[in-house]
Amino acid sequence: MALMLVTHGLYEAFLAVARTGSFTSAAQSLGYTQSAISRQVRSLEEDWGAELFERLPRGVRLTEAGRVLLPHAEAVRDRLAAARAELTALRTLDGGLLRLGAFSSAAAALVPRAQAAFRKRHPGVTVTRVEGPSVKHLGLVAAGEEDLAVVSPATDTAPPTGVMLHHLLDEPMLVALELGHPYAGRRNVRLADLAGEEWIVGNERLEDTLFRPAVAAGLRPRTGLLAHDWIAKLGAVAAGLGVTLVPALAAASVRPDVALVTIHPDDVPYRRICAAAPGAPTAAATAFLALLRETADELRAELP
Repeated sequence: MALMLVTHGLYEAFLAVARTGSFTSAAQSLGYTQSAISRQVRSLEEDWGAELFERLPRGVRLTEAGRVLLPHAEAVRDRLAAARAELTALRTLDGGLLRLGAFSSAAAALVPRAQAAFRKRHPGVTVTRVEGPSVKHLGLVAAGEEDLAVVSPATDTAPPTGVMLHHLLDEPMLVALELGHPYAGRRNVRLADLAGEEWIVGNERLEDTLFRPAVAAGLRPRTGLLAHDWIAKLGAVAAGLGVTLVPALAAASVRPDVALVTIHPDDVPYRRICAAAPGAPTAAATAFLALLRETADELRAELP
């Protein structure tokens, strides 16, 4: 960076002399002494091995070498000015890119609300978003391929090196039942009451599903149907093929022919939701994280 600044100063002096036709006038326009401008031009001439100005009795004019260098010096000036503007935009959030990741149900309410607020406050920042499992996003943040991710990390596993977890909220689970189910109209339900039900899950390893907290507490539900996609899960519930857990943040997107029932406070599984960021997040990631915290606080008040 220091070398870049020195080189930029030499070209700045060269361009000022070329513009004014005088070392003295160039010095006055840049706020330097005449001798300082002379030294800078001489240093540039030594770098290029050519005289850039013809010294006249009154003033100077470009030599052939100086005329060749002039458009290149102007290009250097313009590129550095553009770089300075882009870097300023990153710092002030008037431009730049935020690469965001999120697991599926976080993208149903938490992330869209925060993203809408971010777009309103910082319309110049482009946000790209990718959905996928939390373990994938943790790896992408660690590799520097995502700037921020909303994840549900395993409590018994440390995050990848260089990734910081920022707790947002603990999300309760609901039970999805077919509308004709005997418990569909209840205020809440005990998990023991559903022990005989066929549970629809997204993974054969219950430790890797929404049942993870309940399994850790000793519950082993009877699983009869494996479905990775939420549309397939809820379709199976609506058809009476079983019941399933639904994250509270995704409740608003559940189809109308499925009943959602809260789980008794003594039984309800919670999912920890965090933002994953590198140790030195970008300005855009820091601003988005603040909005995720605000949105999580709002949602926490709305959750059952």
